[in-house]
Amino acid sequence: MKKLLTAVVLVAGTMLTGCAGTTAPASPSAAPKLSVEDSCKFLNTDTFVPSGSAKEQAAQIGQHYQEVADKVAPEVGAPIQQMAEIMKQVSESPTGTKTDQQTAQLTEQINKIGQYCK
Repeated sequence: MKKLLTAVVLVAGTMLTGCAGTTAPASPSAAPKLSVEDSCKFLNTDTFVPSGSAKEQAAQIGQHYQEVADKVAPEVGAPIQQMAEIMKQVSESPTGTKTDQQTAQLTEQINKIGQYCK
């Protein structure tokens, strides 16, 4: 049944794309998102651990945040998207180390998530 549903979704997506006059693939954000409750559960069980140098870790964390933001409810995903952008900036810095301002920005975004995930 799951394979059939996947096939139907792919065919429907192809048909809709054809009607729009474009052959561009659907964006990742078009995928169904988790509910806020499920998003919070997911975040509480996330065990991602980066490796490598500080710059490599910052890049991995930014990528992970981006992937998570694409999965979770928009209310929770928006702050995580901001965190991904901040970590991208950190990874592009010479040392790969967060500034005090970036740390404060990350804390602010975490607090926004905390408004939904208590």
